[in-house]
Amino acid sequence: MIKIVKASIEHSELIAEIGKIAFLESHGNSASAEDINSFISKTYNKEAISKEFEDVKTQYHMIYFNDKVAGFSKIELSTSNKDITELDITKLDRIYLLKEYYGQNLGSELFDFNIHLSKKQNQKGIWLAVWVDNQRAISFYTKIGFQIVGKYNFKISETRSNPNHIMFLKY
Repeated sequence: MIKIVKASIEHSELIAEIGKIAFLESHGNSASAEDINSFISKTYNKEAISKEFEDVKTQYHMIYFNDKVAGFSKIELSTSNKDITELDITKLDRIYLLKEYYGQNLGSELFDFNIHLSKKQNQKGIWLAVWVDNQRAISFYTKIGFQIVGKYNFKISETRSNPNHIMFLKY
């Protein structure tokens, strides 16, 4: 059984733990261990995640599979991008699943949930940044209609950035 619930600040520690694991699983080989560990320690801790709940445009959702947490998403409503002319668009900032839940259609479920939520908020489309070497994600997004509209350097550390595509789906 799949269940998606809106996360609250009380979920911050759980989100941080899943974020650490999922980031390592999907991006762990994208930079040196030192750079990756530095990024994770700054980004995926209870305090950093708790602070994100202060922004009213930011929404986290948890996905559960058979009553076990499998991952989370983070969207930012009405967040523009320099490569997209549309206004009132949503940024899909994170959609993370733990590897053990791959193949259960959970990513699609969580993604569809966020699209529905974005449309319900009168947004005109959704965009995201995806690492150019993450072919699994790029294939998924392309298959459902996203187009590459720009590029972005994702800063891992002071000395390392990873090239990302900016992808956009207009509703």
